[in-house]
Amino acid sequence: MASKATKSTNPETQVPYRQIRALYDEETITVYQAYSAEIAEPAVKEQRLTASPKFSGTRMTWIKPSWCWMMYRSGYSYKDPRQECILALRMKHSHFQQLLSQAVVTDDLIGSMSAEQKVKGVRIQWDPERSPRIGRLEYRSIQIGISGKVSKMWAEEWVVAIEDMTEKAREMKEVLDGEKEIGVEELVARGVMPDERVYEVPDELRSVLQMGE
Repeated sequence: MASKATKSTNPETQVPYRQIRALYDEETITVYQAYSAEIAEPAVKEQRLTASPKFSGTRMTWIKPSWCWMMYRSGYSYKDPRQECILALRMKHSHFQQLLSQAVVTDDLIGSMSAEQKVKGVRIQWDPERSPRIGRLEYRSIQIGISGKVSKMWAEEWVVAIEDMTEKAREMKEVLDGEKEIGVEELVARGVMPDERVYEVPDELRSVLQMGE
């Protein structure tokens, strides 16, 4: 459940309490979601999420910029056949920030949402970030839920490139299982984990996302 706390920094670590970290370049940012093979394989082949009729634009889709949170959610792709293919979805910065600008911050108790939150097509949860071994960290990472008309635009127009990262996730787990002391820098150096950096957003978006001062 996402915390409703407004504190902006963890006093013990001095890490911002709510932080967006991601793989990005000058033009695009990468987010992740896991799908069944029936959805993922056509999506990668045609570079279009809606390539498979199994893809539903009516259900809420939760995307994550955090690779490690995706590993936690999908069990490195082994958790559930419906999440056996992990896709990296690239978006232009302008579209990513437009998505965030339409969001409301909520928690995972849908019944507790206000009327305004239920109408909105984009929801934000701030969940504890995860380590490569999916242990809980002290700061929170953003999860973005997309539904309704926004979902259609996101899937058909805003995702500009799709890459299957399933084997990379499984390779990472194999490395972690075999080398108990390996750290983040070495995982990145070996190419089994993306080099994520803090992703700064304008002050108006920080306010929308309740990121604190």
